[in-house]
Amino acid sequence: MAQKDDRTEKATAKRRGDARSKGQVARSTDMTSAAVLMAGLAGVALVGPTVMHATAGAMIDIFGQVARPQNAYSGAGLHGLLGLTENTLLRTVAPIGGLCVLAAVLVNLLQVGLRFTPTALRPSFAGLNPINGFRNLFSLKSTFKLGKDLVKIAIIGGLVALVLVPDLTRMAAGVGTSPYGVGMLMQSGAKSIALRAAVAYLVIGIVDLVWQRRRFEKGLRMTKQEVKDENKQHDLPPEVKRAIRRRQFQRARARMMAAVPRADVVVTNPTHYAVALEYSGQHPAPLVVAKGRDHVAAQIRRIAEEHGVPVVPDPPLARELYRVVDVDQMIPADLYAAVAQVLAFVYRMAARKRAGV
Repeated sequence: MAQKDDRTEKATAKRRGDARSKGQVARSTDMTSAAVLMAGLAGVALVGPTVMHATAGAMIDIFGQVARPQNAYSGAGLHGLLGLTENTLLRTVAPIGGLCVLAAVLVNLLQVGLRFTPTALRPSFAGLNPINGFRNLFSLKSTFKLGKDLVKIAIIGGLVALVLVPDLTRMAAGVGTSPYGVGMLMQSGAKSIALRAAVAYLVIGIVDLVWQRRRFEKGLRMTKQEVKDENKQHDLPPEVKRAIRRRQFQRARARMMAAVPRADVVVTNPTHYAVALEYSGQHPAPLVVAKGRDHVAAQIRRIAEEHGVPVVPDPPLARELYRVVDVDQMIPADLYAAVAQVLAFVYRMAARKRAGV
């Protein structure tokens, strides 16, 4: 394995494409949060008067209906109140929320572009391991993230304090001011606080985006040997590439067939699919060590029978295992119960055989 210090070469286009296909991109969540906050402030500035008037009108109508219980608490009255509430939310909250969603989508598109990567959506069952979660909780990466979050809180909190303390003094000096005047003071202070916090968050987002991209580029670096090997592979004729892929496929199949004898059970369709499962206790869940269909499935069944591995027909389970689980991967949580039943059946049969029943 190459040391990190040996990775001095910039990533090739293929390396970048492979990383992107796995959903590995340089993206700043702080930049997205800053854009959403700015969009929310812009939305409030644009539709603020409309929101105030619509809310005031809705409150007047609601209180007016509640004042007439004989109408408000009837079926038609409750339906009218619900319709009034929905209409008010659509006129007040929906425009601001839609603007925030649009800002989040646009900022993410500007950062990483538009590309669907289903690999990134595939669930990772390793993340359910509590031991790994405990290790990640106290890892250097988590400690650094915690420090970064504390710095962000300190910066934004300091800026808010610079605005809030003078406003508290002005509000204390304005004792006896009319409610309208107090409201205007609070509105001015809240607007100033929000603007400063948004600008600070935007600066933090830009800094974080630059840092994320530098960190991402550093993680993609390659050794000189890796660059040479990739260039050789790129320069090979198509027929040579096909031959290499064919040999790699043959070696992978040979390794898969060699793993069948150590399986605990082979689940079959019974003729079209075969999936070999191993549960050694070294993993939290059973492992798929081999799978295939048609003639490959027949070969898996033959090897299993030669080595005394139980073959259990279960067409729905065999098809589902073949479809969702790759070789050398653990089964997903939603198949635990079905696989546990098969393993329990195999263990019972083995126990009866040993007992001579």
